[in-house]
Amino acid sequence: MILECPHCHAKNRVQDERFNDEPTCGGCGKPLLRGAPIALNDDNFSAVIAASRRPVVVDFWASWCAPCRMFAPVFAGAAQGNEAVLFAKVDTDANPHVASRYAIRSIPTIAVFKNGKIADRISGALPAGQFDTWLAAAATR
Repeated sequence: MILECPHCHAKNRVQDERFNDEPTCGGCGKPLLRGAPIALNDDNFSAVIAASRRPVVVDFWASWCAPCRMFAPVFAGAAQGNEAVLFAKVDTDANPHVASRYAIRSIPTIAVFKNGKIADRISGALPAGQFDTWLAAAATR
């Protein structure tokens, strides 16, 4: 699968079987799956969701959406300190197949995937405290 580094935006090829081995960016050397949300798209979404041993929390968003832009710093902040969950973002305008597959009708929609399936989802921008509480409950389901 091809993953974009959330730090320097370099494209990195990661073999599916090595996904959980803490891959690092070939450009900047930083971890690809820690500290910042990774960008998922129609091409790599299914592979990442299937390969991850950790729950994956996905923010479905669009650049024109004001609540999405307000929620982005909350989501990014949660990704910085949480190593138990993989954080990812999907731009629904650029990736309509993923959005359609999961019936994303309202954005932002945040979904937690465990073992390749949705464990929980919620729509709307949440303040940091509420998001942290929701995520803690959703990731343990």
